[in-house]
Amino acid sequence: MSAETLNQKPKFKHRIANKDDVTAIIELMQISITENMKAYLSPGEIEAAKETMGVDRTLIEDSSYFLIEAMVNQQNILVGCGGWGKRKTLYGGDHTKGRDDRLSDPSADAARIRAMYTHPDWTRLGIGSLLLELGENAARKAGFKIIELGSTVAGEALYVARGYVETHRHSTSANNGSMSLIITMEKTL
Repeated sequence: MSAETLNQKPKFKHRIANKDDVTAIIELMQISITENMKAYLSPGEIEAAKETMGVDRTLIEDSSYFLIEAMVNQQNILVGCGGWGKRKTLYGGDHTKGRDDRLSDPSADAARIRAMYTHPDWTRLGIGSLLLELGENAARKAGFKIIELGSTVAGEALYVARGYVETHRHSTSANNGSMSLIITMEKTL
């Protein structure tokens, strides 16, 4: 069921993800990557993005990954997910090469906004902004002064609107030969 079928603006609630949520998170991530990036990337580039995107279980273990749910027909449905990281890894899932899972020092390092996804039927309703607010507030409470993220082209406009500034761009070559662009952005908390 989508937001369009509701007669009123949906009310969202959030909670911290746990290991029992991983299957639902993976399903949401897959449909989000496949559908929400079509306007920005070719099919080959979408497949390339999947090589670096996915579930990062350290976020769940650290209790820093949020699920956004909406009540539809007296049932909570998962419509978005994302979180913040206190580790040095900037982006990617468990399978992503080059991870650095060491804890960051709040006095010297940036916290990270991580793994934000919205179900394609629920975009443009404030879920991304809600996830950013939750992550930023939690990072601020943990003592971080700066927050950083690795954006796709699809997410760039949201992050700019929320005060993030680009620091650099880099591309990686995927197994299928397509390039995957990551835009590093940061914001003072």
